[in-house]
Amino acid sequence: MKRIKTTAIVLAAGQGKRMNSTVQKQYLLIKNKPVLYYSLKCFEESMVDDIVLVTGEAEIDFCQKQIVEKYGFSKIRMVTAGGKERYHSVACGLLAIKWECDFVFIHDGARPFVDCDMIERAFLTVQKTSACVVGMPVKDTIKLADQNGYVESTPNRSLVWQIQTPQVFEKNLITAAYEKLIATEESLKADNIVITDDAMVVEHFMNVPIKLVEGSYKNIKITTPEDLKTAENLLDS
Repeated sequence: MKRIKTTAIVLAAGQGKRMNSTVQKQYLLIKNKPVLYYSLKCFEESMVDDIVLVTGEAEIDFCQKQIVEKYGFSKIRMVTAGGKERYHSVACGLLAIKWECDFVFIHDGARPFVDCDMIERAFLTVQKTSACVVGMPVKDTIKLADQNGYVESTPNRSLVWQIQTPQVFEKNLITAAYEKLIATEESLKADNIVITDDAMVVEHFMNVPIKLVEGSYKNIKITTPEDLKTAENLLDS
């Protein structure tokens, strides 16, 4: 029986403008290790076969020496340059996969608290559904606002999830979806359609339902200085 092959694309090309730091957020330290280290370590220890690390072109050598070699990440098969927007970086990561691969995990390197159980749950699900995303039900009541800042509607809280990463897809499915995205991105901009995650690309271009998989409320994204403090507390606990 053919063994299923998996690759994780870990995104580390963001600028992190809300962090108010000259250092990109993925390289800021939590307990003396860069934010990026923690998610890479998790994928290194998981059932994933290979990792593509997507970073800024100017940071490729730094990542190779100060991340890959320094911490001995043997599964990182490629360090490649990303693009202007997040979806450009994902597209670059997909193009870098020249080896046998059945399923692709796409993960934000600024989410240091992904864990192996989460990865395993997503892997088991994607084999049945071809597309799944990690997330958690919201705890708060959500209001949808109109353009003037008034409440327009209140969705049923039991049906609302906050979406996280990793997001996992059958390789041919996500590749085809991103090819369509890149080919039509100018028309999407003209229609004011903003792509915010990988599931949205599949939702927009492919007729495939996307399954929600339980993640963790600890699976936060490092975006502001307050998030770094929260991350340190989570590591302590």
